[in-house]
Amino acid sequence: MATKKADTGAEDSPARSNFHLDNSLRAHLETNADVVTVINKPVKEKFVGALSAKSERPILFENVEEHPGFRVLDIMLKHRDLQARALGVSEDDYLKTLAYRLRQPPRGFKTVEDGPVREVVLTGDDVDLTKLPILKHASDVDPALGTMVFMRDPDTGFHNTMHCYTTVTGRNTGNGLFLTPHCVQILQKWIDRGEEEMPIAYVIGVPPACEIMANFSGMHMDIWGEADMFGTIMDQDFETVRCETVDLEVPAHAEIILEGVVNLKQRELQSGGPTPLMYRIPRESLQPVINFTAITMRADKPIYRNYQTTPETDHQVIPRLCHEAILYNRLTEMGVPVKDIRFPTFGGAMSCILQLADVPRDGIVNDALMMMMSCPWNNAKMSVAISADTDISSAAAVYHAIATRCDPARDMFIVDRTRGSLWDPSAAPIPDDPVGHRVVGKVGIDATIKGRHDVGDFELAWPEGWDEAHLADYLD
Repeated sequence: MATKKADTGAEDSPARSNFHLDNSLRAHLETNADVVTVINKPVKEKFVGALSAKSERPILFENVEEHPGFRVLDIMLKHRDLQARALGVSEDDYLKTLAYRLRQPPRGFKTVEDGPVREVVLTGDDVDLTKLPILKHASDVDPALGTMVFMRDPDTGFHNTMHCYTTVTGRNTGNGLFLTPHCVQILQKWIDRGEEEMPIAYVIGVPPACEIMANFSGMHMDIWGEADMFGTIMDQDFETVRCETVDLEVPAHAEIILEGVVNLKQRELQSGGPTPLMYRIPRESLQPVINFTAITMRADKPIYRNYQTTPETDHQVIPRLCHEAILYNRLTEMGVPVKDIRFPTFGGAMSCILQLADVPRDGIVNDALMMMMSCPWNNAKMSVAISADTDISSAAAVYHAIATRCDPARDMFIVDRTRGSLWDPSAAPIPDDPVGHRVVGKVGIDATIKGRHDVGDFELAWPEGWDEAHLADYLD
């Protein structure tokens, strides 16, 4: 069990070294067609989210009944092999490659006059979000975008990005849920300047490497914005075009761009939609009003990139991929023998797993667990260390390691009253806190094989022929 890889329907990515990445989403899908499930049968839009969430691989809907001019795509980065394909490397090289590229200087943009995303330009009364296949993320909420947005820092000019859950409230209006600290800071900068509006662009359908970079949240605002690093992550020049109605640059080879302005003086009470934990906390919040001013897109069946929020989907994974790489850098600096780091989907975006390459000296694991628990993000409430022979992608294998390799009296510790997630219903709300911050305890669990153990005690017993005999071969 602990030595058998979880069955996710995934096959290992091909061994790739310095693989040149495709500069568009549709080209990436062609290159990786062997892992893409294409649904040609007609599908009602209300079923697209559920079908997507039931898929472990990229899934492309060619025929959404209510939107014949569009295609819908989801589940691009859920598993490690897909993340490796996004960077064009093998799974073994993925984490250290991302960690390395995040330490490189930004390549910035290569501005071009025109690009495929401007083949169709709609402004004025032609701007109608209801024509797009924007889906509901739960049965009792309104349709909402979950895609990345571009915001410009008025002090530096850098383009910052985040994935912004935005509820569609009309043909050309919406309410945006701005949660990341940097985006909140940028909004405040525009307000402090006395501005009534802030330009914004919703970017739909880019190579998955850009989706990874869009969720970076380390210190960077004084030297670059996330979008300035797209070319760095992809190891190539990244082309942008100027927007039609707002002062922003956006990816030239994207599928769809929604241009608009954030009304800095108007907020409306709106649901935040399902969170990565599958709950609805906070249930409501005051959110800025977005007025959409233009839609630009490709002419040939543009691909709408959906981000189904629940149950275990890209929604849990994408915001934490750069976190994993940053932790890799910090832990290796401490001398921790890191094999892999994951914020697994089965942990509800609230747990982090460190896989060690070998048995470190005494004290290293507890230091590593404390580093994980005290990282800038509030999503390491449960930090677990496992050995190299435990399948990090399997919840069953990780739980088995906790149950059989952890002595709770010696190998677990709890830290009380730490920063909690806004989404965590087990955390205690801070009275009168305007944002809704919470406090919660955190736990570190050492589920590794330790120096005090007899390694032979952990050799698993399997039936003879386990890897050779397959039940399907014996069924009529």
